[in-house]
Amino acid sequence: MTGLSVVIICRNEAGVIAETLQSLQGAADDIVVYDNGSTDGTQDIVKKFPVKLVEGSWEGFGITKNKANSFAKHDWILSLDADEWIDEELKASLKGFTPSSDKEVFDISFKSYLGDKELKYGEWGGDHHVRLFNRTQVKWNDAPVHEELLLPAGVLVKKIKGYVRHKTMADMDEYVRKMSHYALLNAEKYARQGKKASWLKLRLSPGFTFFHYYILKLGFLDGHAGYVCAKMTAWYTFLKYARLKELNEQQQKSN
Repeated sequence: MTGLSVVIICRNEAGVIAETLQSLQGAADDIVVYDNGSTDGTQDIVKKFPVKLVEGSWEGFGITKNKANSFAKHDWILSLDADEWIDEELKASLKGFTPSSDKEVFDISFKSYLGDKELKYGEWGGDHHVRLFNRTQVKWNDAPVHEELLLPAGVLVKKIKGYVRHKTMADMDEYVRKMSHYALLNAEKYARQGKKASWLKLRLSPGFTFFHYYILKLGFLDGHAGYVCAKMTAWYTFLKYARLKELNEQQQKSN
């Protein structure tokens, strides 16, 4: 078996971190939890598990994830969020993990949940991400939100058996707070990149987003949860462009 480190970044995840860490027991000999200022007792929960707790600053998702990876014992990294845990099939795959080359990355299938409801369609249905990689070859970009892995030429993407289970939101209170937070962060990122909130984007994108996820991607088959997810993503889209328009106007006034 190849040495494997699991790296998790978190802040105020007391409600989910125990389930995540419990699922990882026996899957890897090195688990790093990078906490950036939790005030809800997350650190106390983490300390109950045989993991390495690192407390550090927040520098945006991409930079912080790369920083957290530097504390790992091994070069092979499984990157998880605090609200993601692994099933038994994925655990078995990780225990027998033997890549043939450092220039491979592994795409993992996700099962996502809104509360206790599994989302099989819409935005979250069939979700999958590259999360297992060698840090000598692959790093996260510097994006403050919606970070992505930078895959160099020649890297081979493979599948690995098993699922990451993702609790997208515990309830509507968390849903609203997270979506508004991400929308504002993304608007600021777009403004720094010089993007504009056009009349069409502000007025038409939210409706198209809802139609795309609820109708085209069959979100309606998830019942009420599917409607809520499509509606919330449409609201996120509106808030993102409304804030971007505001930032565009502020930039014009300052010039």
